[in-house]
Amino acid sequence: MKSSNKILMLYTGGTIGMKADEKTGTLAPFDFDFLLEQIPELKLIDCTIDTDSLDAPIDSSNIKPEHWTKLARRIEQDYHNYHGFVILHGSDTMAYTASALSFMLQNLSKPVILTGAQLPIGIPRSDARENLITTIEIATAKRSDQLAMVPEVCVYFEYNLYRGNRTHKTSTEDFEAFYSFNYPLLAQAGVNIKFNEAAILTPPGEPFRCSPELCTDVAVLTMFPGIQPHFVQSVLNNPEMKGLLLRTFGSGNAPTDKWLIDAVTGCMDRNVKVVNVSQCDGGAVNLGKYEASKALADAGIISSYDMTFEAALVKMMYLLEREADYKNFKLLFETPLRGELTRK
Repeated sequence: MKSSNKILMLYTGGTIGMKADEKTGTLAPFDFDFLLEQIPELKLIDCTIDTDSLDAPIDSSNIKPEHWTKLARRIEQDYHNYHGFVILHGSDTMAYTASALSFMLQNLSKPVILTGAQLPIGIPRSDARENLITTIEIATAKRSDQLAMVPEVCVYFEYNLYRGNRTHKTSTEDFEAFYSFNYPLLAQAGVNIKFNEAAILTPPGEPFRCSPELCTDVAVLTMFPGIQPHFVQSVLNNPEMKGLLLRTFGSGNAPTDKWLIDAVTGCMDRNVKVVNVSQCDGGAVNLGKYEASKALADAGIISSYDMTFEAALVKMMYLLEREADYKNFKLLFETPLRGELTRK
């Protein structure tokens, strides 16, 4: 007899489902039916798991916005047929995909959880088995009123459940590859899974909607000591650019050279949306706290507050498709839409 709990597992690629080439040793994606054969413990969980994948498994370094759209549309297609969705994904761009889906999938009342592994499933010390088993358990977890325990887009890795748009990859070697610097864990898995219910989003009570359209005409300019005008101009003079992420120092500081301030404000005069995002993983942008950010604050640059770089980038793409006016864009960007930022 099949369980009433139904989970749709979507495979995009990534280390969790890779296999080493016998001749070269290079890791490459393979059909993930083998992955399920490697984890017979999944049969012990009270749920029915259906599987699907993108057209062809890819390394997560090749993930593009069109893949985010495919994932969002696939979830939309079967949203009412499943209790939760699990996405197997490479860790390199997992935080980008999780952030993107958090904006694309509006009014979620079901879990959408991304997971992966640092080692392929066929290797004895692989972290894939625990990550996948616990992810499935969390995706089927319900509150006392039978509603989903975690109705939002999440990342699960190495015993920790994170809000997807608060997650950042911090290590290429540790099994604990992710961290959420500015927001608490949603759950921790030990002998029992302990949910931090106070930190989990409450469903808005409105009908689910999928809104996957993004504008990718964006650029990133990273501040560094000795940055030169000709380098900056090569980025800012692009006529196709509609949004600019300015990666600054500390709490939003940048060199105070007049040529740099003029270049940035010149972009804003062309209605390019300019967002200030810190190069620091923890803490927040606090415009005007230091003299080195006052000129940018006075010019009306947009603050990312304590958003991750990944969330800020995708939120820019999302809002550029929906709001042309600079003032309204700034208002929406600086407002938490999916729990991606905290204003203090």
